[in-house]
Amino acid sequence: MIKAIIFDWGGVLIDNPRKGLLSYCAGHLGISKKLFEDIYQKYEIPFDKGKISEDELWNKICNDLGIQKPTVASLWEDAVRHVFRPKKGMFELAKSLHNHGYKVGFLSNTELPAMKYFLEQKYDIFDVVVFSCKEGTVKPEKKIYEIALRRLRVRPHEAVFIDDKPENVTGAKMLGLECILFNNQYQMKKELSA
Repeated sequence: MIKAIIFDWGGVLIDNPRKGLLSYCAGHLGISKKLFEDIYQKYEIPFDKGKISEDELWNKICNDLGIQKPTVASLWEDAVRHVFRPKKGMFELAKSLHNHGYKVGFLSNTELPAMKYFLEQKYDIFDVVVFSCKEGTVKPEKKIYEIALRRLRVRPHEAVFIDDKPENVTGAKMLGLECILFNNQYQMKKELSA
């Protein structure tokens, strides 16, 4: 019996912000998105795991590029605020599931500035929120799914995990969770109903 539904953030509850974040930061630095993405990828996992701060991220990236570090308080947070767009129907679904007695979880590979933005929204529909930057582990690593399950107090076969990235769905399936690979809201709702 399913007792909990666990939602990914970027690409499921909100439009996938990756391209917008990279474009925003690249534009601020005055470089191409491709160049920024190539360099950012070297530091993305440590940033997502909270192993390096945003300040350290910009030190490393700007050192690699041979350019000055951004002078704004938090360029990443500025980018988050500029590009994050909620999918209203998905939040309504999560709220409906919560109201119908399901435990609703939130599990995201996310950086500290984005986590701060999320917490400012004061969502009241999630029983558990798990951020990679606070846990030091990212999807599809086994540990992050185990953290979400433990906090929700459910076993893997009692939870459905919804994510838009095949590798994250595969990681959750390996642990025994029921999974839905998100393509669009209609497809996801149909699979969830089944």
